[in-house]
Amino acid sequence: MDRITRRGLGALGFAALASEAFAKAPAIRSAWPDATETAAMIRGGQLSALEATKAAIDRTLKLQPKLNFVVASDFDRALTRAAAGARPGPFGGVPFLVKDLDDYVGLPTRNGSRAFLSLPPATKQDALIDAYEKAGVNVIGKSATPEAGFLPTTEPLAFGATRNPWDITRSSGGSSGGAAAAVASGAVAIAHASDGGGSIRIPSSCCGLFGLKPSRGRTVDARGDTSIRNIGVSHVVTRSVRDSAAMFAATEDSGSGAQHPPVGLVTAPLKRRLRVGLVLDGGAGKAPSPEVRAATESSARLMRDLGHTVVPTAWPIQQTFINDFLLLWASGAVGLADAIEKASGRKADDTLLEPFSLGLVDMARRAPKDALPEALVRLEAAAKAYDAWFVTNRFDVILSPVLAWAPPKLGEVGPTVPFDTLVERLIEYVGYTTYHNVAGGPAMSVPLNWTPEGLPVGTQFAARVGGEGLLFQLAYQLEAARPWTDKAPPVRA
Repeated sequence: MDRITRRGLGALGFAALASEAFAKAPAIRSAWPDATETAAMIRGGQLSALEATKAAIDRTLKLQPKLNFVVASDFDRALTRAAAGARPGPFGGVPFLVKDLDDYVGLPTRNGSRAFLSLPPATKQDALIDAYEKAGVNVIGKSATPEAGFLPTTEPLAFGATRNPWDITRSSGGSSGGAAAAVASGAVAIAHASDGGGSIRIPSSCCGLFGLKPSRGRTVDARGDTSIRNIGVSHVVTRSVRDSAAMFAATEDSGSGAQHPPVGLVTAPLKRRLRVGLVLDGGAGKAPSPEVRAATESSARLMRDLGHTVVPTAWPIQQTFINDFLLLWASGAVGLADAIEKASGRKADDTLLEPFSLGLVDMARRAPKDALPEALVRLEAAAKAYDAWFVTNRFDVILSPVLAWAPPKLGEVGPTVPFDTLVERLIEYVGYTTYHNVAGGPAMSVPLNWTPEGLPVGTQFAARVGGEGLLFQLAYQLEAARPWTDKAPPVRA
């Protein structure tokens, strides 16, 4: 890991989106401002971009030894940019982290893996990272991720475990666990995250944050992503709904040929009643833990109290779904191993890849020749059943747990657990999030509940493909009905 120091602390497009709703500095909502408020304070002159950046670096330095959420720092360049003033955009001057699965010019991309520790800094980045910068953020570093984003916990052997600010003995989730720990602890107010099987929603649930997974093909970098093999999407993790909504508006593909009708900037809560499908068991038929069930039922009662109709339903997928998804996931591990072997000229063994990653490679290579094509056919059928599920039952949204358990202890779903045991645990633990990646539909984790021990438990709400606008409206309504933005974990700035 890059050594994070105080060195440099003494160094000194989307303008329309900074609409009237966000352009004026709001009254201070709390001692813990979100990204929208921080940007408004910078625009209004109460805070300079340099002061905001110095403060974020200072918080990162204090929290990093306890939580371990940053794997590469970019403090010098961030301070230099801030000294020149805030960039234009709705988040002008707001400190930000990029997840270490994506290239960011000037920093290495190590993918949470020992295989990439010696890579040089990236010399290019994709259109989505460009869009974040056009929205005004100031990148101060890269956040931790499990190896290649494979696991729902951030415990890579290359960098060590990222710890949960609510309980440092527990997982912050994955694969955007570094981003979630950074935002939950207050190091930064907003951070890049990505989701290929739950990796925005899982850490949001674990860390008490709001996290929305967009539809496939929604963001500026994803035009043409129509295949179910394109299961990964990117967005951010935040404490407030408005931060997520504003960044969504700044990064959605809205030009000619966009795959979905643009949503734009959502600023208001829902004004109509919904028909809500309630799913309690996971996709493999596994029941959630009693505390997660209680939390989900509490969220369902809240929806009824708000005037919505909630009716039980079940996933419209076959029992083979989870095994088919695992095989698709494992094929990604084969691609990773092949790329490592081609680049290094050596076998991708246990000195380069973690035991779980190697287990996935072995699973895929041992599968019959026709296994993956047959699995893809079934996954295609599952994807087609997704919107039909909503239409047939007249559902507006689906309510479910995000995860089967509250945040697990570090090591319970880590990369060194014996492969068969770990797969069995994962099938139970993450049985609620993968379907939306296959179907390409949007889903969000909303921090509505905490266990008696003080651990956050997110509730998942999903909509039809392209339905992010409805989800944001509902999220605003839930945020007003059961506020969470001022809840603070024991470890925070």
